[in-house]
Formats: sequence, structure tokens, C-alpha cells
Amino acid sequence: MNILLVRILFVVGSFIIGYQTLSVGGSGLIGAGIGAGAALLMILLEIGLRKVSVTGLSSAVFGLILGLIMAKLVGDAFSLAQIDVESLGTIRVTLTLVFCYLGMVIALRGKDEFNIIIPYVRLRRQDSPEEITLFDTSVIIDGRIVDICKSKFLGGKMIIPKFVLRELQQIADSTDPIKRQRGRRGLEMLHTVQKEAGVDITIHEEDFAETNEVDAKLVKLAKLLGASILTVDYNLNRVATIQGVKVLNINELANALKPMVFPGENMQIKLIKEGKEHNQAIGYLDDGTMVVVEDARRLIGQEVKVAVTSVLQTQAGRMIFTKIEK
Repeated sequence: MNILLVRILFVVGSFIIGYQTLSVGGSGLIGAGIGAGAALLMILLEIGLRKVSVTGLSSAVFGLILGLIMAKLVGDAFSLAQIDVESLGTIRVTLTLVFCYLGMVIALRGKDEFNIIIPYVRLRRQDSPEEITLFDTSVIIDGRIVDICKSKFLGGKMIIPKFVLRELQQIADSTDPIKRQRGRRGLEMLHTVQKEAGVDITIHEEDFAETNEVDAKLVKLAKLLGASILTVDYNLNRVATIQGVKVLNINELANALKPMVFPGENMQIKLIKEGKEHNQAIGYLDDGTMVVVEDARRLIGQEVKVAVTSVLQTQAGRMIFTKIEK
């Protein structure tokens, strides 16, 4: 049953109720019209409120209940004083309005901290927690997520926030041809993950309208759901880690899976271009690891046998320094 069918049934039900309510005295058609009109008005109101998130609504209700409780307590305290009934009634109404307003506003401002609100209580066994992984824009565009999903290394529930999908769409619609190509590649990768890799991906509707940056929204959602973030963005990795969010970085996984080499080992490498230092030449392994060869500039374009002298691990990856084997 979809939303359109529910709306049609609601209009029909309101039509019938209105007809039966005012059918006495020959006003049945007027009542039916009033019922149908009221139903259409409610549907328009519902469409206008579709941007209201479940978190926001739950927080507002929580704040309203808290405000009512506080108004009742403070009102009872005023009733102990020598105040006439009419003034006491006015005070109670005023306190109710003030505390309800303050409760709802405070709850909405701090809605991201309400992890105990009913819609976000996850009833599950503590010894088998549900793993939730959030995809960011960079990891979708990167493309390696397809092979990772096919290999079944990722488990649990996978979620793409709606604001990430919106950012991906904006990149695909960009006037910059490079950005547009990257955005379209990301949409293709997402389609491939869903169809070929057989991964069930959920779109999450939470938007955090008060926050503009996508990375900040992603960290907030991860904290709210107790989820991990899958990314290749170094800055997002650092920011999320500082805030206590678990990050799965594909670049770190790729570096961990690269074969280990040790000083003294020999390898065959094709020299591609000059190095930054004098008389250096550079080649690459199949996994993209950079190999720097000393005193080999004259041999660019050839395949040579080299011996490893040292290995340097950087944020960008692993660099292997070698010399030509005599």
C-alpha cells in the first residue's frame, strides 16, 4: 500500500462520514463536500510537513511533555500562595504556554542528543549488535566500493543519507565537465553496487537542516545511529575520529593489503619518469606503489632489476626506495 492509496481512502472515508453526519434534513451532499474538503486540506497540510523529520517531531513531543510537567509543578507551587481563583487560572495558562514553548525549542535545538527517543531505540541482543555503515560522497565516486561489496567484506546495514545523494546529484549536474563526470561516475557506481553486488542499501531521510556542511551532517547522523562512516576523505576521517565516530577508510585498507617489502629484496620495475631528486627515476608496482630508483635517469623507459634500500610510509601511501642491482 503506497501513500497515494492511503490518501484516496482518507478522502473517500471523509466524504462518507460527512454525508452521513449531515444527511438529516437533506444536507447530505453539503456534508459530503465539507468532509472531502477537510480531507483535501489535511492532505495539503501533510504534504507541507513532509520535510519534518521523525527525530524533530519526536524531540518536539518530548519537549512538549516536559513543558507540561514543569508548568504543572510550578502552577501547584503558586496555588500554595494566597491568590484568587481567577488570577491563579491566568497564571496556570501563562505558565503552560511559556514552559511548552521553551521545552519544545530546547528539545529541537538538542534533538541530535536524544538517543533514547522511541524511534531510535534499537531493540536487539547486546551480544549481536547491528552494524550500520554510512557511505559518504567520496567513497561512492571512488568506485572501489563495488569490488569491496562484491567480496562481502562489508556486513550489516548500509545506509546512504539523502543529503549525500543530493550532493552527488549536484555534482553530476555541475557545469564543470570534470565534476560532472565524477558525479555521473558516482551514480553509476551506486547503481552497480545495488544491482551487481546484490547489496541492500537504505536511503536515510534525516537532513539536519540547521547544518550546511555535508561532512558535519554525516558525523551527526553517525553519532545518532551509532554507525561507522565509509570514506576515502582524509579530512572527514580526522574530524569523525576526533568526535568518537568509527571510520572505515578504503585508502587505509588498500595500504594494509599491499605486499610487504623489506630492504635487500630484489624486484623488476619499469622506469616511467624522472624523480624529484638528481638522477632519480620512478616506476610503479601493479598496486600503484611508487618505486624510486637512484642513479637511473638514463634508463627511463627500460625495465631494470633493483634492490630495495628502504621503505617510507606516508599518508598518501607507501614509497619504496631502491638502487640498481649491479
